[in-house]
Amino acid sequence: MQTFFLFALIILSVVAMVIAISKFQMHPFIVMTVIAVLVGLIWGIDPEQVVTTVKEGFGSILTSIGIVILCGTIIGTILEKTGAAITMANFILKIVGKNNSVVAMGIMGYVTGIPVFCDSGFVVLSPISRALAAQSNVSLAVTATALSGGLYATHCLVPPTPGPIAMAGTLEADLGLTILVGLVVSIPAVLVTILYALKVSSKVQIPANSKYTLEELEAKYGKLPNPLHSFSPLLLPIILIALASVAAFPNYPFGEGIVYKFIVFIGNPVIALLLGVFLAMTLIPESEKKNTLSWVTEGVTSSAAIMAITGAGGSFGAILKLLPIADATTGLLASGLGVFIPFIIAMILKLAMGASTVAMITTASMMAPLMANMGFTSPIARVLIVLAIGAGSMVASHANDSYFWVVSQFSDMDTKQAYRCQTGMTAVMGFTVVIILFIISLFVV
Repeated sequence: MQTFFLFALIILSVVAMVIAISKFQMHPFIVMTVIAVLVGLIWGIDPEQVVTTVKEGFGSILTSIGIVILCGTIIGTILEKTGAAITMANFILKIVGKNNSVVAMGIMGYVTGIPVFCDSGFVVLSPISRALAAQSNVSLAVTATALSGGLYATHCLVPPTPGPIAMAGTLEADLGLTILVGLVVSIPAVLVTILYALKVSSKVQIPANSKYTLEELEAKYGKLPNPLHSFSPLLLPIILIALASVAAFPNYPFGEGIVYKFIVFIGNPVIALLLGVFLAMTLIPESEKKNTLSWVTEGVTSSAAIMAITGAGGSFGAILKLLPIADATTGLLASGLGVFIPFIIAMILKLAMGASTVAMITTASMMAPLMANMGFTSPIARVLIVLAIGAGSMVASHANDSYFWVVSQFSDMDTKQAYRCQTGMTAVMGFTVVIILFIISLFVV
């Protein structure tokens, strides 16, 4: 009877969350915090302990990743405002070649989606998508699908995007390892996107209607930063965080002395991302220095909503940890479904609520109490759960997702075309990633 009541409580809390956010347009922060309190009270937890747990859960998750989310958002804002994202795209285009427009757009999205939100990244790069479609004489649907999928892959799977960072913090996954594995797993996701664009989206005919050539676009931004400078705020933190993870390997490849301590210090995500922020600020030209404060403030403002949702997710997760979820789900966890469990939960939440980041944070909070019973306690196992949730949050971008409308409106797609190009593509991506993760889990968990 207790098990039935527990499952009913959790299901009803999630349904209430979905209805409040989707139907009544309430902010996820308020909804998740209130539901966390109600779940604790309904289960019979002492009211004072409920309030204490909610506060501690909120503070605990932000203690570990709050500064990281802030810095990552500031870097993305500056890359967008200074035109560095355009430089990065042009650099990739020169390597891949203008004749390989679809591949180029997928790679552009893959790289740009790491520091820049997929919505913003698509808006910034959509003129390039149009110009390449016109130049290559292909449907705009093809280049738009490739760009959208590339952005979405790293947005859902690779820190320092807020969703993956929040999941790594909640599930205590090593951030460096999450970045490395996320980057690798994102590659087949992008490849599938490119294939989908070529095989499916190519049947949707949308004229490019490009207002600018690639050269005119570059001139429109004025003097752009050079490629090395543009990539540096993104590459430096990733390299430093990865180095710190390597330094902490059991065999201590850098020893245990001053070199080890220095690498671990600068590779701490907080320090690494702070260095990335300062590097990003050097991208701001003298003529725009007056905008430095407003751009940084915009980044801080953008991160506020994410941090509020992340903190509320921490509160919800902290309450869930007080419930006997692990004991009640022993049979399910022993079923061998492994990474498919968090994938399915995240997929249901994504389909219901539309917001990938909210689906990620909520699912991570629900999975945290189950990790030990699932046998996913090793560093790589925790990373696989993070990525499985990310894969679930990809399935699928449709009408209740703001990204769906960004892609469709900036690519001249009607709703039916957007469902075929965007929704179908994101569904294929998510299922592809989770199958890859399941195969990996058979060997490493």
